[in-house]
Amino acid sequence: MKFVIGSTNKAKVKAARTIIDEHFPSSELFEVKVPSGVKDQPFGDEETRTGALNRAMNASAEIDGAIGIGLEGGVRMLGDEMFVCNWGAIVTPSGKTFTAAGAQIPLPKRIATELQRGRELGVVVDEYFKASGIRQNEGAIGMFTAHVVTRDLLFEHVMQLLIGQLTYSQNDQ
Repeated sequence: MKFVIGSTNKAKVKAARTIIDEHFPSSELFEVKVPSGVKDQPFGDEETRTGALNRAMNASAEIDGAIGIGLEGGVRMLGDEMFVCNWGAIVTPSGKTFTAAGAQIPLPKRIATELQRGRELGVVVDEYFKASGIRQNEGAIGMFTAHVVTRDLLFEHVMQLLIGQLTYSQNDQ
């Protein structure tokens, strides 16, 4: 079985590789950089989910017969609080799609204000923590949970939900 993830982000690739190796150990995973078709900083569940679906479809189109994977991080408002949100999608070669969302936590007001001004979460979080490349590693969720839940672990959970749906659909025929 072949899988292709529509990202070269280390945290996303690590999550996909971990879960695919666990459930389909003889499969291959390829990485391709593809467009999400949404803003660099997706706002809302719908836009973030659309980005994941677009990445999965675009990735699947890159390698014949491969199952495409898209993982997308975004933010969403709930009342007057801004939360991180994360979505994933799988697209099979036949075009069947599966989507799933991950855990959400609120962001500090200072971060939310910068995002509402049009800035991207990864850049703002790097500045906030005086670091570089947080989105490739622990992610905002890792920083704001004291590394209890890192970005790759969050996306592993999303991947488990996706692979579970895929497996169920294959067995439910």
